[in-house]
Amino acid sequence: QLTVDGVPVLIHDDTVDRTTDGTGLVAELALDELRALDAGAWYSPEFAGVQVPLLDEFLDALANSRKKALIELKGYWAPEGIRTVMDAVYLRGVQNRVIFGSFNLTTISHLARTAPAIPRVVIKRDLPTDPVALVRHYDAIAILTTPTSLENDPQVVERMHAAGLGVLLYTLNSEERWSEALAYGVDGIVTDKPSKLDGWIAKTAPGT
Repeated sequence: QLTVDGVPVLIHDDTVDRTTDGTGLVAELALDELRALDAGAWYSPEFAGVQVPLLDEFLDALANSRKKALIELKGYWAPEGIRTVMDAVYLRGVQNRVIFGSFNLTTISHLARTAPAIPRVVIKRDLPTDPVALVRHYDAIAILTTPTSLENDPQVVERMHAAGLGVLLYTLNSEERWSEALAYGVDGIVTDKPSKLDGWIAKTAPGT
């Protein structure tokens, strides 16, 4: 998300109320106001004093790793804000290890025009009637959706794969859910428990 003075930061909610000791919309706070908040104490006392991270800080960590990143742009993003993110990505040379995603279809359109070289993922809580057509319309590579959507349309993964497109699921935090995703044949998942998922994959991967 962008602060009111145009700095990209990493925070889940539209407001700071739940995950900091402050109140108000992220988009109405300046960076210095946001960084003055405690974003760690709500989670655990050992993280008291942790600040809302900057996108720049995350990209620095990404640049010093071999990881890839799916970066969600929350809500509506104008081309100017996207260019700010693009500048930060290219400055660190991680453009080949980044994918952008958004629920907002106008933002996806702006990404396609402003950052055409970076792959895009359309995020939809509920699958549209024709997800292949939707993803192709926005020149994206995959759709990120919920397990419930697949339960209502179990053949969607096969149709998407036949079209050369991917299916990702969010947010799966249990071994039961991970097993279901594996059975569906999806291309990836979003989880709040990456370390536990890594361990589960190590145990369940073929040949282990």
